[in-house]
Amino acid sequence: MSLKVIVPSVGESINEVILAKCHKKNGDFVQQNELICELESDKATFELNAEKSGVIHWLAKEGDTLPIGADICVIEEKQDFNQEKNISTINNEIKNVTFEEQKFVEITIPTVGESITEVTLANWLKKDGEYVQTNDVICEIESDKATFELTAQASGKLICIAKAGETVPIGNVIGKIEISEKQSLDKNLSSESDDKFKTITSNKKVEHASPAAAKILAEKGIDPSQIEGTGKDGRITKQDALKAQSADSKVSKPSSFTLQEEPKETFGATNPNRTQRREKMSSLRKTISKRLVAVKNETAMLTTFNEVNMKPILDIRTKYKDAFKEKYGVGLGFMSFFTKACCQALMEFPAVNAYIDGEEIVYNDFCDISIAVSTPKGLVVPVIRNAEKMSFHQIESEIVRLATKARENKLSIDEMQGGTFTITNGGVFGSMLSTPIINAPQSAILGMHNIVERPVVENGQIVIRPIMYVALSYDHRIIDGRESVGFLVRVKQLLEDPARLMLGV
Repeated sequence: MSLKVIVPSVGESINEVILAKCHKKNGDFVQQNELICELESDKATFELNAEKSGVIHWLAKEGDTLPIGADICVIEEKQDFNQEKNISTINNEIKNVTFEEQKFVEITIPTVGESITEVTLANWLKKDGEYVQTNDVICEIESDKATFELTAQASGKLICIAKAGETVPIGNVIGKIEISEKQSLDKNLSSESDDKFKTITSNKKVEHASPAAAKILAEKGIDPSQIEGTGKDGRITKQDALKAQSADSKVSKPSSFTLQEEPKETFGATNPNRTQRREKMSSLRKTISKRLVAVKNETAMLTTFNEVNMKPILDIRTKYKDAFKEKYGVGLGFMSFFTKACCQALMEFPAVNAYIDGEEIVYNDFCDISIAVSTPKGLVVPVIRNAEKMSFHQIESEIVRLATKARENKLSIDEMQGGTFTITNGGVFGSMLSTPIINAPQSAILGMHNIVERPVVENGQIVIRPIMYVALSYDHRIIDGRESVGFLVRVKQLLEDPARLMLGV
């Protein structure tokens, strides 16, 4: 009996992964639950274990980009398996394996994340009655957190049951695929060597672009044949598609050797170089937009501001940064000071560390601080767990660890979920002042900004000090003005007198 191993659903908004590493060779015998390969997405790395014991035959190669639901390998189960058995004999047996598909394959809504009980069928990408191939993207579903793509689990005629725009509970059937004939597991398994096998296909031509790239190019109205792919075997990657521009959107520059006819002067004529282009908003961007608007509409969000004299912290960093780095192996940054100050203030103002759940307020007696980290692919917000119990060097080390994993796209879903309070630093990009939006279901977020030397009055004298403006956006339904202002004043007090952080006063 043969078992196909497919790419599982690995997280919100992830529609394809890379087969990063194969831990078993083609033809190896694997035990049940044994690690066979690693998959990488743009957010994290995942390990895949064998569901059964048997002989493994790879259908994909290391470095291949695979959509969710795609075939990775086949495990040939043998109760009387002898590990010395000739590999070519096993290959011949696999070639002859055929199976009868059920007449209808149901398309159901999968589990897409914690606490999500229903989704919206955003739109069908294939028409009712249209013939679809295995792994074709057939529809998009949206939750309140992300957008997901569903792929066909078999080839056949698509029968749509649910309508676009309909809200569907998890597990419900939204359509069926009618299968008209039996399918062969494979007829093209290579026997060139034990370690090199070609991808098993059903005589289906390999697409020139990955599913995600094809979708982006379709939205831009660009023919994939016009794009030169940088992926394996010239495959067009998602990054290639994002960078691609249609011919209409490119403004051609005249050659210096070509005589250009001098344009006639006409009043009111449109400049021919003033062009526009339209790009369809991605489903993920639309979902993010809905969430941001929902936060504004569903919370009584206000922002309070203050300013912090950063000279004491700058003096400490100048004096001790070398010794700190030598002892702990990490630099002494601003984030550890702000994290410690926020943790202490959160303990004194527990409403800022709480959230609303229905008709109840949930108070947290711990501080899981979400820290915004910029990566080449966008902003992620990993969480420092129990930050209130950590020292300065532990916080700095954890920030470095999470930031490194973020840049390498190895953050796990668990490392980005949760959090009781968020700190975001727009100052690294030059922001002077902003009103950050709350990271729901949290009730508050602190915004840091750039440090600028400004004139201030101290003891009746005008002096120049390095000043940072700080902003606290909060939900007024749970946090009163006294608490929000008191929290920010306490953070200011702790930062301007860092000795208080050491002594807890």
